[in-house]
Amino acid sequence: MNSRKIFSALALCLLSWSISAAELTARFISTEAAKKESVEESVDYIKNQIPKLSSPSEKRSAYIFLAGLQEQLSYYEDAQKSYAQAAGIAAPDAEGMPKKNNEQIVLDAVRCALSSGDYITADNYLNSAVRNSKSEKVQAYIKLYTQWSALCRAEKVEDLQEPLVMLGAYLKVESMQSLKPVILLTLWYITGDKNYSKEICSKYPSSMEAAIVKGDIQLLPTPFWFFVPKSGEAEAGSGTFAEESSDKAPASETKASEDDTKFSKWQLGLFRTESNAKLLAEEAKGKGFPAYITTEKRASGTTYYIVLVNENAAGNMADQLRNAGYDCYAVE
Repeated sequence: MNSRKIFSALALCLLSWSISAAELTARFISTEAAKKESVEESVDYIKNQIPKLSSPSEKRSAYIFLAGLQEQLSYYEDAQKSYAQAAGIAAPDAEGMPKKNNEQIVLDAVRCALSSGDYITADNYLNSAVRNSKSEKVQAYIKLYTQWSALCRAEKVEDLQEPLVMLGAYLKVESMQSLKPVILLTLWYITGDKNYSKEICSKYPSSMEAAIVKGDIQLLPTPFWFFVPKSGEAEAGSGTFAEESSDKAPASETKASEDDTKFSKWQLGLFRTESNAKLLAEEAKGKGFPAYITTEKRASGTTYYIVLVNENAAGNMADQLRNAGYDCYAVE
């Protein structure tokens, strides 16, 4: 091979390398990830590509994008770690990627930590530099998440009193008004007081919180929501989500149907308190559903009480449960 051919081959290699290096950005990775057949494949692809990024800005933005996908899949512990990785990188946002400051990223990590039931990690983040934020919006979220953390660590109904009082007080604070729908939803879920759900539907009819109250969308079964003790009306019957409405469409019309997979059981609730599980099971039985309770002991030594209903011969038990106002999801 003469020198001209060698030079041409070397030039082609260098050109190929430079194009590859130029393309390997957070924006390029996110675009390629979107082409994958499933979110799981997108997550795996991004995790494999991040170590190849040399720019701190690109790596930070890629971690943020990865965390968003992991949160979408309910991989809350993984999402919390990815947000934390991003927050630990001192760099600006990458070009072509969503803008997000470190305070917002830390709050995202707090939310995911609470969703996985890890209130200790959530408190550590809340007590970091973000606590000194000058942003009124950030401070509002800090107040909300601090009370969510208190609810998350509650072991009995008595432990709910202080955070519920604080959340009730926040409804009257001007700086907390942007979070009022989610505060009302929290109070309604914990207490079962329909005054909260009625206010959500009347004042915020187009909100996600209103859709949850009406039963149009499902609240994800995260530890934060399912492991928190209930009080008041909610303690007496914690399975009913939907507001009664004569013009409400059947659950089969308002909720996307399950895929073609055949399930054998539907879970109505998961509790740390046996009495709450029994109340829900008895309530469901009173409405004609053959509910029963099983237990599961975790590595931590905590026993959880799971309320289940078996699938029926017609294969429409989920529709029947949702039409009766019960939130449920497949476990097998």
